[in-house]
Amino acid sequence: MTTTWAVLHDRNARLCLTGALVSGFGTSALWLVAGVWVKDLTGSDGLAALCMLAMWAPTLAGPLLGTIADRVRRKPLLIGGNLLPAALLPLLLTERVPVVLAVLLVYGATGVVLDTVESALVAGAVAPSLLGDFNGLRTAVNEGMKLVAPLAGAGLYALCGGPAVALLDATTFLLAALLYRGLRVREEGPGRSRRTPFVEGARHIGAHPTLRPLILAGATTMLCAGINGALLYAVIDGLGHSPAYAGLLYAVQGAGSVAVGLLSGPALRRLGERRFAAYGIALTAVAAGLRAVPSDPLALACSAAVGAGLPCVLIAALTAVQRETPDALLGRTVATANTLVYTPNVLGLAAGAALVELVDQRPLSAFLGVAWLAATVPLLQRRASAERIASRSPSDANPA
Repeated sequence: MTTTWAVLHDRNARLCLTGALVSGFGTSALWLVAGVWVKDLTGSDGLAALCMLAMWAPTLAGPLLGTIADRVRRKPLLIGGNLLPAALLPLLLTERVPVVLAVLLVYGATGVVLDTVESALVAGAVAPSLLGDFNGLRTAVNEGMKLVAPLAGAGLYALCGGPAVALLDATTFLLAALLYRGLRVREEGPGRSRRTPFVEGARHIGAHPTLRPLILAGATTMLCAGINGALLYAVIDGLGHSPAYAGLLYAVQGAGSVAVGLLSGPALRRLGERRFAAYGIALTAVAAGLRAVPSDPLALACSAAVGAGLPCVLIAALTAVQRETPDALLGRTVATANTLVYTPNVLGLAAGAALVELVDQRPLSAFLGVAWLAATVPLLQRRASAERIASRSPSDANPA
């Protein structure tokens, strides 16, 4: 825990974490309420679903949006990126569905830019030795907000309606902007190297021997996570519970994610990015496979294990990107990595929704666990190969 305190005593890290905590609370509250609000306004399930799509769709443009973080100074961009939704969210008070969808689309695009610029700014503002700890704490903050904020948002919506939640979210963005003003960073104006095309981020990942397998493993993990998420209500049916039981499973999973977020810094230093990611994927795979067994205690344990294992590859990949990418390419590379890793989750949800109607959940969960486990092989093989090369003696490498 010494390094955790070191992160919290670093002014820039503390401000970034506090800003993420504040704005994340408002964002998590709105994500749940937006669809419910539109459903109540129109009675349409399709329009309610479009709210989620509007906020997710900009992720596909991540590599292009990420160029913004490489072409302007990042601290002013971080502040302005928080002020923009703070200014736009009050427009939701009109309660006109086209306005709501348009604001949510801009909201989603701004979120992509903010995630990118924060990661790029942190890479230069926080000591490299503390990046893993910071990213772990960032994950713990995010998951903690997912446990608290949706319930708070739902309660506020029930008492005061959607406009109150929109104003709450706008206030959190405004507070985050004020916090980010306190960052102490030195930035030079963007040089010519920052004006290369947005595809340079993808090229950097594809050519890098460390980043390429980690991003591939992250994409595979999120694809399987999407399928696993689509099986949740079939698992609950198998246990004989009502759909509301999902709330308990989500809470336990979130607690697992908070725990691994707090421990990820020391684990990364001890294991390295590849092994940390591989062990996390393996834990998630075993937990997903064991969901085929209908048992309440086992289901809760598996949810906690999924929560603990799933973030490992995400934390490892982001930390590696921050450490292994030149500053001039960092915005595009972070955004490209996020797009490559998180887009498969949506595809997995769609595939899982189709498969669960055709195949019983139990064999599907067992097969998913085995398939998921296969994603660890390239990471561990590369580690083993590197260790064999490093262990060769000079006489082995240059035989007489």
